[in-house]
Amino acid sequence: MASSGPVRNAGGVSPQLPSPDLSELATLHGVGVSYEGSDRSQVHVDAPVVVAVLKMLGVDASTPEAVTSALAEARRAADTTDLPPTVVVVEGSGRELPGPARLVLEDGTTREVGSVPDDLPLGYHRIVTDTQDVTLLVVPERMPDVPRTWGWMLQLYALHSTHSWGMGDFGDLAEMARRAGREQGAGVLLVNPVQAVSPTHPIQRSPYSPSSRRFANPLYLRLADTAAYAAAGDDVRAQVDALAPELGELIDHDAVWDAKLAALDILWPHRPEEERRSTHDAELEAFATFSAIAERHGGDWRDWPASLQDPTSEAVRQVQVDLADRIAFHAWLQLLCREQLDAARDEARAAGMPVGIVHDLPVGVSAGGPDTWSHRDDFAPVVRVGCPADAFNELGQDWGLPPWKPQALAESGYAPFRDVVRSVLRHADGIRVDHIAGLWRLWWIPPGEPAHRGAYVHYDPDAMVGVLMLEAQRAGAIVVGEDLGTVEDVVTETMHRRGILSSAVLWFERDWDAPGQPHDRPADWPVEAMASITTHDLPTASGWLNAEHVRLRASLDLLDGPEDEAYAKAADDKAALLDLLRAEQVPFDEDDTASIVVGLHAVIARAASSLVLSSPSDVVGELRQPNLPGTVDEYPNWRIPLPVDLDAFFADDGVQRAIEPLRTARAAVSLSKPV
Repeated sequence: MASSGPVRNAGGVSPQLPSPDLSELATLHGVGVSYEGSDRSQVHVDAPVVVAVLKMLGVDASTPEAVTSALAEARRAADTTDLPPTVVVVEGSGRELPGPARLVLEDGTTREVGSVPDDLPLGYHRIVTDTQDVTLLVVPERMPDVPRTWGWMLQLYALHSTHSWGMGDFGDLAEMARRAGREQGAGVLLVNPVQAVSPTHPIQRSPYSPSSRRFANPLYLRLADTAAYAAAGDDVRAQVDALAPELGELIDHDAVWDAKLAALDILWPHRPEEERRSTHDAELEAFATFSAIAERHGGDWRDWPASLQDPTSEAVRQVQVDLADRIAFHAWLQLLCREQLDAARDEARAAGMPVGIVHDLPVGVSAGGPDTWSHRDDFAPVVRVGCPADAFNELGQDWGLPPWKPQALAESGYAPFRDVVRSVLRHADGIRVDHIAGLWRLWWIPPGEPAHRGAYVHYDPDAMVGVLMLEAQRAGAIVVGEDLGTVEDVVTETMHRRGILSSAVLWFERDWDAPGQPHDRPADWPVEAMASITTHDLPTASGWLNAEHVRLRASLDLLDGPEDEAYAKAADDKAALLDLLRAEQVPFDEDDTASIVVGLHAVIARAASSLVLSSPSDVVGELRQPNLPGTVDEYPNWRIPLPVDLDAFFADDGVQRAIEPLRTARAAVSLSKPV
């Protein structure tokens, strides 16, 4: 993106600018040689980084001669009249074709055409010519309007009840849906990612770094809700119950998994006959095979014996024979997850929630997990995804997740992305896409480089957004995108135009340097948005008001300036929030944090946004935030339980006072979906 601001290099030193030919080559392959930084200055990518990223895309640019050759080939490809491997059209519009073609529609019917007609149904079709057979995506123009309602954004692991084992589970999710809908009038629940992790120690704690985005995490199973538990005798159930771990001050994922795995092993022989006869497809077979091997050789296939690293090898086929029972066991766990996720969604629908349960989709998967093992050709395996340096992260961020190859996606008709979206929507009434800007471009960090020395690689947003909308519309689901931070304007503009909700967070919607301006008012926030006070990566409401985030960062030596300045800034921020409450004529007691939190709920209740969400941590006065970016073991990320159980939560007068403005302003209209 062009900028009139200063020019600088991502590493803070004079850039080695790419030659004109290298720049053109990079652009033709979707690699950005510059970008607009968070301070609106133009940042140039060093030429060696451009060369390294092109190498990850299979393009040799290591010498001037190689650049000349690759550029000639890329120009020929750009000038061709051939169709791209995936053609995208919006419903109701057509497209010219280079010549006669046969359309093969998703239902198997065919048409002989000279152009793509404007009356095609939504779906995944094919265009067949004398020389090509490519995918045709016909995608929705806009998502249906989202009902105006309120609800909860949940860290599911943090919930707990008398029936859960040391952390929240799918049974707690079902209870939350039932009681929030019936007792509180909530219309939506947003849930942290519940995708699979490798079944080995240490269990991955971050829900945003799963091993697979296509399968669920058995760590969340409620064993007492399984058919095997119901079918077992009293003595077996007693053995299972005796394994239940206690809830500690912090959640111990390893201990919970060990207890549940032992219990599931006990229940495995007692599963009913219909579950024994249950079959599974090739994808689940591969995932379950990975899980069985991982139990013996670790959760990263790159560390396995060489003979097992190829899922098509004879050694793996032999494992599938030798470990057939264990593979069937892991496939069974996925069956149980599906049943319990469906049960939670059914509770939300039966409770009359106008939206229901929205599941979160993380950016990617671990480099050594089952998805990269069985579908490695879709990934750039040694690249890591992250984000460039900005005002909050001067060295950038490295998320350690391998990206999809844009060309591989296009050549497959975006099948990997379809599968991922479908896997989430299979049990959901909506999907929230973390870092939705990644559908446009991702920050690729080549091997051996720090996070700030990367480059943006572009994807086809028409296809990526189109697939997302098509799958959501087929599922009758809403779509929310997380577009916080430094995001190109086109991302949010496209989302709003096509009925995808953006994210409006009170801390970011405020103009802290000019409080009281009209755009500060929640009534002026976008309708196509999901609004909240805070997020899982920010301080809780009470934590912010009490400067807990400053105290915490100071204790961990994470402040980027003097401690007294940080506390002064926190005091100014709090004063600005109180000014907002006064401007909105919301009553509050500035000496009472709980009173201010109620006031903040009254403010966001007035937002024009379709959805407004609160956090259980906010309404119970929790000071600790769920996750502290920039830390791993220095802070108990993703391990903090809610200080009250579900029964106490629903009985808490403070909770009721906090959500009363939401209930009053956004009384849910019962729009029960079929169960």
